[in-house]
Amino acid sequence: MARFTDLLPSRSDYRGLKQSWRGDVLAGVTVGIVALPLALAFGVSSGAGAEAGLVTAIVAGVVAAIFGGSNVQVSGPTGAMVVVLGPVIAVHGTAALGVVCLLAGAMVLLAGLLRLGRAVTYIPWPVIEGFTLGIAVIIFLQQVPGALGSAGHSTNALIAAGESIAGADWSSAWVPLFLAALVAAIMVAMQRFAPAIPGSIVGIVVATAVVTLGGLDVATIGTLPDALPSPTLPWAAPATWLALLGPAFTVAALAAIESLLSARVAESMSDTGPYHADRELVGQGLASIAAGFFGGMPATGAIARTAVGIRAGARTRVAALVHALMLVVVVYAASGLVATIPLAALSGVLMVTAVKMVPHRSLPVLLTSSRSTAAIFCVTALVTISVDLIYAVGIGILAAAFFALRALARMSGVQRQRIPGPGLAGDERIALFRLDGALFFGAAERVVAGVSDIADVQVVILRMSQVQFLDATGAQVLTDLVTSLERRGITVLIKGIRPEHLRIATRVGVIASLRHDGHLFDHLYEAVVHARAHITSTAACAVTV
Repeated sequence: MARFTDLLPSRSDYRGLKQSWRGDVLAGVTVGIVALPLALAFGVSSGAGAEAGLVTAIVAGVVAAIFGGSNVQVSGPTGAMVVVLGPVIAVHGTAALGVVCLLAGAMVLLAGLLRLGRAVTYIPWPVIEGFTLGIAVIIFLQQVPGALGSAGHSTNALIAAGESIAGADWSSAWVPLFLAALVAAIMVAMQRFAPAIPGSIVGIVVATAVVTLGGLDVATIGTLPDALPSPTLPWAAPATWLALLGPAFTVAALAAIESLLSARVAESMSDTGPYHADRELVGQGLASIAAGFFGGMPATGAIARTAVGIRAGARTRVAALVHALMLVVVVYAASGLVATIPLAALSGVLMVTAVKMVPHRSLPVLLTSSRSTAAIFCVTALVTISVDLIYAVGIGILAAAFFALRALARMSGVQRQRIPGPGLAGDERIALFRLDGALFFGAAERVVAGVSDIADVQVVILRMSQVQFLDATGAQVLTDLVTSLERRGITVLIKGIRPEHLRIATRVGVIASLRHDGHLFDHLYEAVVHARAHITSTAACAVTV
């Protein structure tokens, strides 16, 4: 148990609360106001319904705040999760939502217990930004049917948007389109002229008033419960559980990546202490499991809401707890008012949210810094939009690894050098080579090719002190090189092999391929002396013969 104590809540989570509680409460109220329209919109957009989004923000928000690894992280439904859940619900129905919550939550929880939290640091920046851009585009496209009042039939957001545009009845579609545009315009204006006031709330209030006073016939959120649902165990047939393992893994991977990225951003924005990556996974896993019991959606850390809380003065987890409490008040006191909100207004909110997600500042840097960076960014974004989010991350990482290995291979090489100091008779029979960079599977063959073609020499000295990395493939290629040279009667001496490389070189057979154990040297002077002695003795033997 001692190994897992740092993954559990402690009193230190609320250090400084006596001094910061006023700011935490104010920040929580502010985040709650901002989170309300987003929770409703994400629930509707996923196909699970507004209630699911609201329940997720409350239940998952509380659990993640208590058990998570960040002091200021705010969790709940997010746009990225909606992108994944939409096709799942379209295929398996809303009954599958609880099963996905339990499976995905258990996977994220297990990842935290296995201490896999720092794995997100291996995701390159262009992959993250391309992933974010792709999600933003999908979220925007998903709102097109709601903004036009006509549904698309495809599970692909791009195709569904095209279907809804082609099938729209423009004699009536202008009404929801006007409402979405009105909300978007209000949000943009409020952001510019009154940034302290949540523009999404103002936009929704105005749009609802227009619909009510004008008697417009548009789809609304509809009846919401006036209390939180009772917890129930999600049930499905065994075949359904098996069928949902793949989607659940995608949800789990996305939840882990987005939550850890959000926590990392929160750490850079505030001085409330570092986040605990493994504990954050534990908290998010428990949050998704809890949401599943209450009919909610899988949850993640929400970068936008977390940033709002920090800017509003959040210092401890109390801010996230107050944010959830604010939403509880909405459920018990204002569910009737919320039910009259037009769905097109929520589409407008998410369209603006999607545009804000686009990495405007970093976009020029990504596209102009280098060809490889631009390629990784564009490939990740395109695969995210057209195929799948997790595939996009995997392909983006593979592309980044390819370019990194290519750059590393280009930095590797071999140079023939002259023997230092005054030349002696017979030095022309000694070839001195310096190996640079990395001897790994991507560069080993090319590096050693410059040595294997050597002719008219009796001794080859390989300087390996500048080799930065040696893997098994590089060691095997080096073994083959030494063996080949020795078979041709060329004595090979190795100088300056690093201690960290000696073990793998010994195991693979580099050292055994040398003619003698004494052909391994720490200093170049000793290797040169030995090579000259070998040339002299060989010449003497030839004269004697």
